[in-house]
Amino acid sequence: MQTNLAPEFLNTPRGEEAESILRKCVHCGFCTATCPTYQILGDELDGPRGRIYLIKQTLEGAQPTEKTQLHLDRCLTCRNCETTCPSGVQYGRLLDIGREIVERKVNRPWHQKIIRHSLRLALTSPLFGVAMRLGQSVRPVLPQFIKAKIPNRKTTHHNTKIPLVSDLSQLESMKSFSSSFNQKESRVLLLAGCVQPSMAPNINLATARVLGAMGVEVLYAQGAGCCGALSHHLNAQEEALDQMRRNIDAWWPLLVGGVEALVMTASGCGVSVKEYGHLLAHDAKYSLKASKVSASTLDLSEWMESKSKQLEALKQKLDATKIKLQGLQAYHPPCTLQHGQKLKDNVQNVLVYLGFDLKISNQEAHLCCGSAGTYSVLNPEIANNLKSRKLGHLESLKPKAILSANIGCITHLQSGTELPVNHWIELIDHCLG
Repeated sequence: MQTNLAPEFLNTPRGEEAESILRKCVHCGFCTATCPTYQILGDELDGPRGRIYLIKQTLEGAQPTEKTQLHLDRCLTCRNCETTCPSGVQYGRLLDIGREIVERKVNRPWHQKIIRHSLRLALTSPLFGVAMRLGQSVRPVLPQFIKAKIPNRKTTHHNTKIPLVSDLSQLESMKSFSSSFNQKESRVLLLAGCVQPSMAPNINLATARVLGAMGVEVLYAQGAGCCGALSHHLNAQEEALDQMRRNIDAWWPLLVGGVEALVMTASGCGVSVKEYGHLLAHDAKYSLKASKVSASTLDLSEWMESKSKQLEALKQKLDATKIKLQGLQAYHPPCTLQHGQKLKDNVQNVLVYLGFDLKISNQEAHLCCGSAGTYSVLNPEIANNLKSRKLGHLESLKPKAILSANIGCITHLQSGTELPVNHWIELIDHCLG
């Protein structure tokens, strides 16, 4: 697709990147066939091809409007179109560029600004946990649309603790004063996440216990916080970059000190951290460190599947009777895993290898569930439509439970079904002998 950049974008990093992406697009329309918003709304401008044209026009100097902004906002950023595209168009990166430019050129209505700012502030705040516990305590009397966003409180099932350290010498000091630390063969870092510790505290604790059974010690890095995805996708991109730099500063001493990998239990965070190298490529101070962090980042399933001997050792520690009692589990692969990270089968491979009865629906398995970070708050009608479609396919399998790999998907799906919706690592943890 030939593009003639406006003078303001010529010879700029974003202009050059956008032009390179646009030139790959051959306008074939394959992406439209698998776009969730196009399937629901039937508007060319609510599909990848239409949005690409809107961004192209903006880059060529056309003044974007509120309508332009609306169509870009309504994209789920599921990146299903990237999986479909035969030309390798990096639509997600182009969308980020387009959204940022349109955000500067189009003045949002004040109520939208307040909502988006509040989401960024609230979900990344240390007080989020307090607010969540308060909401859970009064959940039965809340209106349904609010109740849907507040999961029932989940209690932890064991006393696993994850050490919070700034460097490995601090960890060794902790061990010298406590007998609760057992020597492990290797160490990995986890990102606690913004909302996951409050909404689903078992996920990271279950991860620590399962990896502990594999001979691996799990750590948190002191000072690490939100991965930056939330701010980035709400067009507060400089704020997101600052969050990424803060995380790199927190992780760096541990990564160079001998920690094996940065393992992600939320696929939404994982796809974001894997892109640090790209997003900070033009930052002279952080570009090399960001590339190292991205290269060190693995989804939990990706890491476990690569450890064949340790995975076999874990299998021997699982209770076969408990596994059998779990029955059929339906698995929803999040978009951030199957399209963003191109890891559709890893979770399935790990669970089947360990002996679990797992099935993915053959109907629209590629389609987004509608969660998409804050999307379900900002676009509830589309999000709930997609949730109903997804749950219809999953429930048709007649499973005992639904599994996923991202806290947003888990919470969103749980709001529409009586079946338990859990992270897949919790299933393994439950079956440890």
